[in-house]
Amino acid sequence: MAPDKQWMNLVNDRLSETYQFGIKEFLRYATKKVGDRDIRCPCVKCNNTYSRSHEMVETHLTVYGIVQNYTFWYHHGERLGESDSESEYGSEGEEDEVLETRGEEDIHGIMRDFFPTLDAFNKNSADFGGPSNNMQKEDPNDEAKKFYRLLTDLEQPLYEGSKSSKLSTIIKLLHIKSLGRWSNESFTMLLQILQDELLPDGSTLPNSYYEAKKIIQDLGLSYKKIDACVNNCMLYWKKYEKSDFCSICGASRWKNDNCSGEIKVGRNGKRKPVKILRYFPLKPRLQRLFMSSKIASFMRWHHDKRVDDGVMRHPADSLQWKSFDEMHENFASKPRNVRLGLASDGFQPFAHFKTSYSIWPVFLIPYNLPPWMCMKDSNFILSMLIPGPEGPGDAIDVYLQPLIEELQELWEVGVETFDASIHQNFKMHAALLWTINDFPAYGNLSGWSTKGKLACPCCNKDTFSMRLDNSRKQCFMRHRRYLPMNHKWRIDKKSFDGTKEYGLPPKPLIGEDILNQVKDLEGVILSKDVSKKTKVSHDNRGDNWNKKSIFFKLPYWSSLLLRHNLDVMHIEKNIFDNVLGTIMNIKGKTKDTVKSRLDLEAMNIRPELHPIQKGDKLVLLAATYTLTPEEKHTFCMFLKQLKVPDGFSSNISHCVNIKEHKISGLKTHDCHVLLQHLFPLALRGLLPKSICEPLFELSLFFKILGAKTLRVDELEQIESQIAMTLCKLEMNFPPSFFDVMVHLPIHLALEAKIAGPVQYRWMYPIEGELYELKQLIRNLACPEGSIAEGYIAKECMTLCSRYFTNIETKFNRLNRIHDDGCQEYKSELLIFSQPGRALGSVMTRDLHMDEWEQAYLFVMKNCDAVQPFLEEYLQVQARAPLQMSNEESDRRLQRYINMTIVSCRMS
Repeated sequence: MAPDKQWMNLVNDRLSETYQFGIKEFLRYATKKVGDRDIRCPCVKCNNTYSRSHEMVETHLTVYGIVQNYTFWYHHGERLGESDSESEYGSEGEEDEVLETRGEEDIHGIMRDFFPTLDAFNKNSADFGGPSNNMQKEDPNDEAKKFYRLLTDLEQPLYEGSKSSKLSTIIKLLHIKSLGRWSNESFTMLLQILQDELLPDGSTLPNSYYEAKKIIQDLGLSYKKIDACVNNCMLYWKKYEKSDFCSICGASRWKNDNCSGEIKVGRNGKRKPVKILRYFPLKPRLQRLFMSSKIASFMRWHHDKRVDDGVMRHPADSLQWKSFDEMHENFASKPRNVRLGLASDGFQPFAHFKTSYSIWPVFLIPYNLPPWMCMKDSNFILSMLIPGPEGPGDAIDVYLQPLIEELQELWEVGVETFDASIHQNFKMHAALLWTINDFPAYGNLSGWSTKGKLACPCCNKDTFSMRLDNSRKQCFMRHRRYLPMNHKWRIDKKSFDGTKEYGLPPKPLIGEDILNQVKDLEGVILSKDVSKKTKVSHDNRGDNWNKKSIFFKLPYWSSLLLRHNLDVMHIEKNIFDNVLGTIMNIKGKTKDTVKSRLDLEAMNIRPELHPIQKGDKLVLLAATYTLTPEEKHTFCMFLKQLKVPDGFSSNISHCVNIKEHKISGLKTHDCHVLLQHLFPLALRGLLPKSICEPLFELSLFFKILGAKTLRVDELEQIESQIAMTLCKLEMNFPPSFFDVMVHLPIHLALEAKIAGPVQYRWMYPIEGELYELKQLIRNLACPEGSIAEGYIAKECMTLCSRYFTNIETKFNRLNRIHDDGCQEYKSELLIFSQPGRALGSVMTRDLHMDEWEQAYLFVMKNCDAVQPFLEEYLQVQARAPLQMSNEESDRRLQRYINMTIVSCRMS
């Protein structure tokens, strides 16, 4: 059994005797479990990522403090079900008592945090005593009623003589159900077996999942149902709450029977609405972040722990955050005020994609948390579920009304909140920094249409595009205007589109400019009913605005430097598809088609690529940017034989068809890996320099942009370089290659300078959360309701699992590949001393020569002990006669490396 961990809560008093004694007990425990070797450092800075000596760990824990949610020391030898004989702490009787009451203490901790203001609890937190007799008796409020209901279940034993309470048992069983993804029916079957066959008579265990959920519902949070018009015209709330018909299109609020026309009624006798928006109130969920003692202290990380050294690691380091603080000093002066990001996207809830259905969840991300917690799905807040079957489109503003109203209240009024980390009440305010969405959703949320000739929202009215008559699409070129005015490419007509370029890059618009453009669009009707929807002519307006975004109702929205983020994830994916489809000449994906060649002929550029008429057919000459069959085979073989570290990507070799020279089925992350890391290796020597150079520059651009840490000077460098790269692509690839997604990288470096690392602003974690929501669907007839109920249960169990210390949770479970404690041979060489475990049976074989060379290269580059021998080898080689053969040189190098390894092992 692990030692007492109460000292971990004294992180704000790290010089106290209790905290210092706790550190020594922790190190003694780790020594007993894993030995005297270096251990992972659980301080706030290292976060169990780096191994350090025991002395260094002790220093770090004193200086930085221990990670608060690391209550199960699995990196330091603690295991589930650890027996008493494995510990030296306390007497045998004391250990038995702790084991029996640990689970009850976990539940007491939950109730202490979730009901901090109750007089009954504050009177006696040890036994939850009732109110004092000296106090005037009043009827309990709703919060107190919830508390007393839970208290009753906490004091009620599971059965006579049991040391586990009814409440703790139900919470842990529901936690296991959530972690194991059990169905509701299977959980009910388990309860019935436990009740009928394993537990004694008189057991208080519920008989079904429904009954169990009713018991713990007071620990969770609820959601509201708001009826909506079938045509997305309005919500039936506030003054329209009791209306039966839409005030805009006149459509009925209720479902009607197709035959009789009568209103459908449910089993409870209530009428069934056509559409229901499920809204999850934001205030109580933000309050829970501070009410939980396990996470409350992290909500001040951006102010208390962040290091300001000019490197951007977190949105708090960004220009957006700092400029917002300067403009709103009163908000910035209170570090517990919350900054949020909003993300939304639609997904198909059914396994069979032939069914057309789209549900749109809206998530909120609290950016106060540190980098290792910020983008975890356990900290995401589901704000609403916009119902299908069609996506809301521009009418998403209608559904966002409750959220915008609550954000306005949080900005202007705030909400009284209890901070469990320092046991203080305070007034919490919140602000929305930006939205995160893919490019089509960008248009829905911002109001700027991302289609047509003015598709780029950053260039706005100054977007330049050209209509390709043969391809029948818009192309976005003219990136020469981002070059210096005296650049020679500006007057080079032959290499580009046949024109000279004297234009200037568009100036970024501020909020006031946008407000002036959309001032006449306020209050437009966004109905799906074509006869009622306000018609907006882009040609007459000279812009692409469809509406004035509802976000401008937030008082601070127009002052933000960046309101909507371009999604790097989807931009990378689309650019990669364009490049791969063109160089591999994949049918249906290549941009080098007969129509694109005819466009070149119509533009009178690159005559060597013009189609040749032979009879009734047009013959296309081979282009420099396409691979020959032999080169395609080499490229495919490289990917087929590729081996990468576990978790680096999926198995890309499964996507390669050697026989047909095809690559298909790549996931978005695979495209990310190929573009950033593998293209420079796979294409080197296969394509001419004029083609490889811009592709490799594009790879480097996204690699620097996607780094965990960003520097302004590096971003300024790639911002100037990306214009050169796109111009090089224009000189070689056909115009149809340059859709709007290829144009958007020109703006990404500037957005990174404003908003910081892209990991906090792209769709990867959001797409993962959409997948999790999809797994919650139990009733295909009502997917939105099924998701809402499943999310409420999951949210409650996530909150409770932060407190569990003696069972496995999502916060303490081991990684899929956990190598600690698996080392059987300890080498003196550091690179051979890493722990590891075999996957599968042991197999012995001789290494090939190329594998030996790779091993030698790895040793020379990564082993410090080799360096003196390598330097000696280089000195001997420099003194050796020039006539020494390559074979002799290789033999000497191998001899020196072998001597190095032997010497290091002997030492």
